[in-house]
Amino acid sequence: MSKIRVIHGPNLNLLGVREPNLYGSENLETINQAMREVIEAAGHEFDAYQSNAEHDLVGKVQSSRLDTSFIIINPGAFTHTSIALRDAFLGVGIPFIEVHLSNIDNREDFRQRSFFSDIAVGSIIGLGSQGYLLAAQAALSRL
Repeated sequence: MSKIRVIHGPNLNLLGVREPNLYGSENLETINQAMREVIEAAGHEFDAYQSNAEHDLVGKVQSSRLDTSFIIINPGAFTHTSIALRDAFLGVGIPFIEVHLSNIDNREDFRQRSFFSDIAVGSIIGLGSQGYLLAAQAALSRL
C-alpha cells in the first residue's frame, strides 16, 4: 500500500465561498472526501494537508520523503511565486501532479507562469474539482 498525499496551498480553505465563478461551489472537505474514496478503494492510503503558509507547505513536501509515494498539489498563488516550494520538490524527488481548478492560461498574465509544471509528472488545469479526481486516477495508474 502506497500513500498519496494531497497538498492544498493558500486560500483553498475558502473553496465554496471564494469566487465560486472561478473555483466552483464545492468546499475543500468535499473534494478531499471524493479523493479519499477513490484512493482508498484502490487500496492505497490518502492524506490531505492545507496551509496558507509557504514554509509549512515546504515542510510538508520535505517530510513526505519519509512515507509518501505520490503527491497531488494545488499550490494556489504559490504556483507563480514559490521557488522554495519548487526546490523542495526537486529535493525530495517524489513524483507529483499539479492541479488548478481554474484555467491559469486564461487568467491574468502573472498567473500564466508556473514554477511547477516543468518538473511535474503532469498538470491538470481548468477542470474544476474534477481535476483532482483525474489527478488521483493518474497517480494510481503510476503506482
